[in-house]
Amino acid sequence: DKPSAPFLSVHVAHMLERLRLQGNLYDQPVLEEARDYLTHIEDHLHDPDLSKESKRSIRAYALYVLKLAGKADPAKARALLKEAPLEQQGPEVVAWLLPTLGPDAALLKYLENHSNQTAASAEFSFAYKDQGPLILYSDRRDDALILEALLQVRPDHPLVSKLVRGLLDHRRQGRWENTQENCWVLLAMHAYFQKFEKTAPNFVAKIWLGQQLAGEQPFQGRQKNDRQLEIPMGQLPEKADLVLAKQGRGRLYYRLGLNYAPKNLQLEAKDNGFAVERSYEAVQDNRDVRRDDAGIWHIKAGALVRVRLSLQTPARRYQVALVDPLPAGLEALNPELLGGETVQTPPQSRLDGWWTSHWFDHQNLRDERVEAFAQLLWEGVYQYDYVARATTPGEFVVAPCKAEEMYHPETFGRTHSDKVIIE
Repeated sequence: DKPSAPFLSVHVAHMLERLRLQGNLYDQPVLEEARDYLTHIEDHLHDPDLSKESKRSIRAYALYVLKLAGKADPAKARALLKEAPLEQQGPEVVAWLLPTLGPDAALLKYLENHSNQTAASAEFSFAYKDQGPLILYSDRRDDALILEALLQVRPDHPLVSKLVRGLLDHRRQGRWENTQENCWVLLAMHAYFQKFEKTAPNFVAKIWLGQQLAGEQPFQGRQKNDRQLEIPMGQLPEKADLVLAKQGRGRLYYRLGLNYAPKNLQLEAKDNGFAVERSYEAVQDNRDVRRDDAGIWHIKAGALVRVRLSLQTPARRYQVALVDPLPAGLEALNPELLGGETVQTPPQSRLDGWWTSHWFDHQNLRDERVEAFAQLLWEGVYQYDYVARATTPGEFVVAPCKAEEMYHPETFGRTHSDKVIIE
């Protein structure tokens, strides 16, 4: 007989428990054998190819399934946590064990400190090195497991809604990357739905600005469309409380945003989730482009200029737009136009060695700006180049190049303003 595959065996036992919970399992002897296997999981972890981290993850998974079976073992869970620092065990092990241990303050603090958060979403990641495929590890499974665990022990935790938003944003063509990711995310989303969305909306939302009612909107039934209320900035009082209220049943989701135009054209660089840099380089003659001691760019009229943009993000981002405004004296060359002028450009690459092909899904080279769009960007550094010709002499202020998540624009970054002189 071949030895058992521990992770696969726990996975199958998990499936059996889920079937039991849905009332669709009738083979009790098989279920009892699976539970006995989980109880003595340590006796089956003899594979020399499994690292200590992977074995701890499998053991934690077994305890998670035993909790589903109504056979929680808090003592074994606490003993497992003491075998190594949490930094070495990772968020996944914490998520497996949290339902068994309950709202442990130290574990919750660990998750808070190790989450990558923006104003809208949150995510987790852990490196099993080359062991990840052996236990089907993925970052989305981490996110889904932690979401499900928090829903059991701290459903009011701020990470809950952010994890939901991050998981929804990570879908491509309506699904996640593979079958097991789909399984884990859907289990977590089902738990979220049962906790917060079981009641169909039937309420009226109202917004007050100070003592004045700014607007109200009824919500009846499950609807996909958003409702929007715009208030001109000129009508905003210097100091006033903004109050949102809901009368009725159901869950209200809202977002507050502020659109504004700066008074000063000389803007400093800003990093609210993206670090962006921009530079200009000569294409044909190094003397065509220079930067003086004051930081002003000087470009020879008629010369070709390579505009080089770099974009860095510390965590994965969704629906990203990179937009670079052109100074009025430059015209971008579009290599897609038939008969247009073309210049060889380097690959539009991610700069940490993972790939050298285009990182973006689509680009636009317009009269006044250049744009690149990506549905998903993993953490890392990316480069985007395009070529322009200096067509009009003069002095020009160049607005910052900006990167943002289009549907969460509070996650953004920009370069500083530039000044370009074409002479």
